[in-house]
Amino acid sequence: MASTAERADEEEEACRVALLDAGVKKEEWQVVVGGGGDGDGGNNKQQLAARVWEESRKLWDIVAPAIFSRVVTYSMNVITQAFAGHLGDLELAAISIANTVVVGFSFGLMLGMASALETLCGQAFGAKKFHMMGVYMQRSWIVLFLCAVLLLPMYFFAEDVLLLTGQSPELSAMAGKVSVWFIPLHFSFAFLFPLQRFLQCQMKNFANAAASAVALVIHIFVSWLFVSRFQFGLAGIALTLNFSWWATGAMLFAYVSCGGCPDTWHGFSLEAFAGMWEFVKLSSASGVMLCLENWYYRILVLLTGNLKDAAIAVDALSICMTINGWEMMIPLAFFAGTGVRVANELGAGNGKGARFATIVSSITSLVIGLFFWVLIMGLHDKFALIFTSSSVVLDAVDNLSVLLAFTILLNSIQPVLSGVAVGSGWQSMVAYVNIGSYYLIGIPLGILLGWLFNLGVLGIWAGMIGGTAVQTLILAIMTVRCDWEKEAMVASTRMDNMSEVR
Repeated sequence: MASTAERADEEEEACRVALLDAGVKKEEWQVVVGGGGDGDGGNNKQQLAARVWEESRKLWDIVAPAIFSRVVTYSMNVITQAFAGHLGDLELAAISIANTVVVGFSFGLMLGMASALETLCGQAFGAKKFHMMGVYMQRSWIVLFLCAVLLLPMYFFAEDVLLLTGQSPELSAMAGKVSVWFIPLHFSFAFLFPLQRFLQCQMKNFANAAASAVALVIHIFVSWLFVSRFQFGLAGIALTLNFSWWATGAMLFAYVSCGGCPDTWHGFSLEAFAGMWEFVKLSSASGVMLCLENWYYRILVLLTGNLKDAAIAVDALSICMTINGWEMMIPLAFFAGTGVRVANELGAGNGKGARFATIVSSITSLVIGLFFWVLIMGLHDKFALIFTSSSVVLDAVDNLSVLLAFTILLNSIQPVLSGVAVGSGWQSMVAYVNIGSYYLIGIPLGILLGWLFNLGVLGIWAGMIGGTAVQTLILAIMTVRCDWEKEAMVASTRMDNMSEVR
């Protein structure tokens, strides 16, 4: 018979193998097997709790600064709207239209294209190919600046585009002029977005948050200076936004180039011009994927505006979309955090670690979504008082509150799954999923319920929620059925191939 010491050694070896199969690092299993004997179950639970805590810490290191940065950016737009509102109703409408339609389109497309860096830089960081991260960022700059040049006609001919959408000639003319003034802002996206993702992928989100905070202070001061003090009018508002966004980019570039990223930034390199076609394909797929999502609920507002007696419906929907917009800062931060964590683990060849990161992120985001779902359901007849005292609008918001609550709940899961897709490099596949679920199911279903069944805005929104639900279900199936070890090998091959290109 085996001695007690031999049995203990066998138990330790079995436990070690089991933990390694579960994705626990070699240096961690020793802590777990230390107790041995009857204490193994308790130690395994402690180790699981420790892993969840460690993964949550890594996740929140990305998510918390990302939430802050997104709220600050959103606040800059609110401040801009507030200053425009003091100039007059037409000026406010012109800024809103130019920001939402013209700038909003290029913002969504280039933000999506920059997310290719979340795949490449995230996996390069996990694979410890640090020097390639700076090269990838430079490739992204090249691609995004070329994209910005190609989108310039949209700014120069904004007036004509707005006239085609049915806007009044006076509003179209003013919004068209403002759009031309926003061209420097347009190019700032091409410079800033790659910098933000480059830092985010190496856990330096604090730099993004700090730059955003300073930019907000600058934005408030310059807005007052140009609009209230010097009375530059709409030109002052456009100049302020241009200055604030470029100031953010300048601060981040100064941080990167002055020693903030010694391992990942080695200066400009001709390597950035190599392997462009593969990079363009991934960037384009990323841009289409996120642009389709970005425009989906904008279409909801446009469809609602075409309803009979749409004024009350649009007012109520605008309140709901404002609430949804603020809350979406959290899921969008989880989108970023999940993408980075999954990419890091796949780049390191740890497929099980990527799966574990997905589970922790999904559960955390879902719990937060459930909290806001309960909050909206509980305050369904009260939260609109923040925005209006009109009893008619309050009743309309109350009727929409259930849809708002379920939209928020779905949005707590969908961005996390999209983050998994970005971290894994599935952007092209998800772009097709988005086209099918959003534009072939959600919008037609919304039109059917809204007009054919006379459900109005309730029907339009319910149909579009159906599209989001279908997309979420498909992404969930893709994630559950994913062969994570195979994805880790794909990531390793991608890193090797793109690193070898000169």
